[in-house]
Amino acid sequence: MPGLLRGVARTAVIAGTATAVSNRVSRRQGGRWAQQDAQQQAQEQAQQQAPPPPAAAPPADDMTTKIEQLKQLSTLKEQGVLTETEFAEQKRRLLG
Repeated sequence: MPGLLRGVARTAVIAGTATAVSNRVSRRQGGRWAQQDAQQQAQEQAQQQAPPPPAAAPPADDMTTKIEQLKQLSTLKEQGVLTETEFAEQKRRLLG
């Protein structure tokens, strides 16, 4: 009978240890999953709350910029790089 009692006690200790380890692993995994869920929810909320990126605004064509470009076109025409018709076309695009 002492051998049987020892076998039962040993089985109880092993089962208790396995249960404790299993519970610890379950708690650890549950904590990790909860942390991942919290991070994912925070990212989703940040994406929902973040305003969409502003659309690229077209460059402001003020009169000084247009004047500078016309001067450059005029210089190119005087140098013979542009013909009269090419100059007129570029000027029309710039001002039109």
